[in-house]
Amino acid sequence: MRQQFLIPSIAICGLILSACEKESEEEKVERTFQEVNVIDETNLNDVLLSAADPNEAVTYFQGAAAKNPGRIDLQRGLAISLARAKRTTEATAAWKKVTTMSGATNVDKVEYADSLVRSGNWSQAKSTLDSIPPTFESFKRYRLEAVVADSQKDWKRADHFYETAVGLTTRPGGVMNNWGYSKLTRGQYDEAERLFTEAIRQDNTLFTAKNNLVLARAAQGNYSMPVVPMSQVERAMLLNTMAISAVKRGDVATAKNLFREAIATHPQHYDEAVRSLRALEEA
Repeated sequence: MRQQFLIPSIAICGLILSACEKESEEEKVERTFQEVNVIDETNLNDVLLSAADPNEAVTYFQGAAAKNPGRIDLQRGLAISLARAKRTTEATAAWKKVTTMSGATNVDKVEYADSLVRSGNWSQAKSTLDSIPPTFESFKRYRLEAVVADSQKDWKRADHFYETAVGLTTRPGGVMNNWGYSKLTRGQYDEAERLFTEAIRQDNTLFTAKNNLVLARAAQGNYSMPVVPMSQVERAMLLNTMAISAVKRGDVATAKNLFREAIATHPQHYDEAVRSLRALEEA
């Protein structure tokens, strides 16, 4: 009798084992599909962050992060997209959330500090930067450190961080322009002029550096046009800037001549310079 019950028992065990094997196979297939989906999603995330309209990317990451609130990569994607869309207040809140999540890095803190600087929250930006270990070094970190030091008029600290940042990038034109502007606000016009000139040498498309260079020269009473690459429109705009600086210094006659030259140089009607010249002539 025992043998009669043994065969069904073995059969049942076999069915159970078969079911377990079948379930494991299904789980394996499901896991494979999940892995494929993650890869596809990662590619989509990269595409949205690099090529899509920022606001479309914001919509995508808002929906994805809402469905998966624990995934830091999606929240980070949302923060990056908001920053690209120039929605600074929202971006700051998003970066703050990223820094509190599991897996947050020092890079995330730097991005949060950058967003705080852009929103004008200097004290919180400094606190965030201070929370980053000094062993973490990056161009963006030191550029922000320099800008924050500037806001506090801590010139020695600012110069140190600007110099460090310049050494950490192969494209230092932008940070040299910032450093020059810092010198300009301190009244160190010759140093500012040197830095602006170097910034343009590094990147001759930086019109802000050209404009700042003209300001630094005009502040020293030098109204000659610097020898730097410029288009005809840029030349007219720089002459206009120089004229405005001359007015502020009380050199009205020089300002009038510069406005006239700006008007004559511009390939189109230069309304701003025309109005400024008319105001001076009618004064």
